[in-house]
Amino acid sequence: MRTYPRSARYVAVVATLLAAPLLGGTAHASSYGTPDIKLADSYLSGAVGSTGDPVATVTVSQSGATAAQLTVTATHTTGKSVAQPGDVTITGTGATRTVAIAAEGQGETDVTLEVTGGGGKTATTTLHYAASPSVQDAAQTRYWTGAADASAAVDLGGGYTVVGDDENNTLRLYQDQTSGAPVKTWDFSSQLGLSDDDELDLEAAARVGDTIYWTGSMGNNKDGKLEPDRAILFTTNVTGSGATAGLTFGGYYTGLRDDLVAWDQANGNRFGFAAGSAAGQIPKEANGFNVEGLEFAAGSTSTAYIAFRAPLVPPAGDGKALLVPVTDMGQLVSGSPQTATHATFGDPVEMDLGGLSFRDIRKNAQNQYLIIAGSWAADDNTEPYVLYSWDGVPADAPAKLMTVPTEYGGWEDIITVPDLTQPSPVVQLVQDDGSADLYGDGTEAKDLDQTEWQKSRTTWFTL
Repeated sequence: MRTYPRSARYVAVVATLLAAPLLGGTAHASSYGTPDIKLADSYLSGAVGSTGDPVATVTVSQSGATAAQLTVTATHTTGKSVAQPGDVTITGTGATRTVAIAAEGQGETDVTLEVTGGGGKTATTTLHYAASPSVQDAAQTRYWTGAADASAAVDLGGGYTVVGDDENNTLRLYQDQTSGAPVKTWDFSSQLGLSDDDELDLEAAARVGDTIYWTGSMGNNKDGKLEPDRAILFTTNVTGSGATAGLTFGGYYTGLRDDLVAWDQANGNRFGFAAGSAAGQIPKEANGFNVEGLEFAAGSTSTAYIAFRAPLVPPAGDGKALLVPVTDMGQLVSGSPQTATHATFGDPVEMDLGGLSFRDIRKNAQNQYLIIAGSWAADDNTEPYVLYSWDGVPADAPAKLMTVPTEYGGWEDIITVPDLTQPSPVVQLVQDDGSADLYGDGTEAKDLDQTEWQKSRTTWFTL
């Protein structure tokens, strides 16, 4: 064995201890790197008093330490009335943690998240959070993010719904019971010959078999400008169901609006379609021209009702809501585009909805129809939203079921119709919240720069 003078042995021992890990396997502070903390998405939305709000995910790491040795906390919020650090719950012990926020009030706040690692080293990141106000039926409400103007919805089975938006051409697949972003998206603009700036203004959809028919409002824009793309009728074909459902493009037709106008003119301008769709005419007026619903006639796979938000018939006082049956739906979309055939029409149905007009119409396998009735006026929530049932017989009147609570936005979509003969049936509705000031900052939801803060409300109601 090699020997050292006493002083030399002392120095060697000290040097060895300093170079070695501390007892228990914990490294010396100088051997730890700076922790890293990253959000999967830096924007998150919620609602006051909500159930099942979306959550954020954050990943953490540090050289020289395991993920289990790292702790994550919320240390600061800029908007105390919206949420405080104590309202933030962080779960998980691995490299990925979940961040949930219970909002105290409407508004926006930045949340500072801090990771503390080995050697006491820290790092921070900022989560930008926004909370919409509380609503009635909060426990039965979820929020679908990524867009705010949900205006057409179709059940794809397995607890999933595909949603069309009237501000962009993307179709989004959401899980019915879960708040958050879409699990899948589709955009068929290229198959329709549309550019990025062209807007379908999707307002209505109906499924028959494995085919979904989609149409825009067919009306002018809010300033009365003609918008031909809003008159496109197209189909998508469904494969599978639920989270694994797929959509492929079918065919399309661009002449339905013109066919409706020509049909009305040939019948004495009974509904004023030519004037209501003329350049300069505002679409969402009692004498305007605007489509908001589509559903197939009872027992038919070829005849579908076009449900109008405008006009009312007559366009004054307590006018009636209008359905016009198109009897050759399948033929209209048999090409890309189909140009050989024009639409044919059956007898129109004028329906007394108490001075309100159609916002959606949907039926079940028993041919029981459910109708959302609302004002024809643009963004007018001073009038109620009312649910009606109808037996599908043109001569029969609808029956009023209930008035739907509305704090903001407009109820525009029925996902499925329950058996209305059973006691206390439950229906899931979807709201178009594009014009709502969700966060009290004066910005309409559809104009928010962060799509994560754009959202549409969906709620279950007992009839």
